[in-house]
Amino acid sequence: MAKGSVMNIAKGVIGGMLAGMAIGAAGKSMIDKTPKMRKKADRAMRTIGQVIDTAQYMFS
Repeated sequence: MAKGSVMNIAKGVIGGMLAGMAIGAAGKSMIDKTPKMRKKADRAMRTIGQVIDTAQYMFS
């Protein structure tokens, strides 16, 4: 696989993550109303951070 195509895949993955985070931010009011959802959202954000850190190591 060429280096350029790997970078395009990485850009697509990161773009998808950013879109998901934007949608999550839009639903923040619903999360704030339900403590159980807030706990799940915090856990999901922590996991996304770990995935991004892992991706940085893979592509460096």
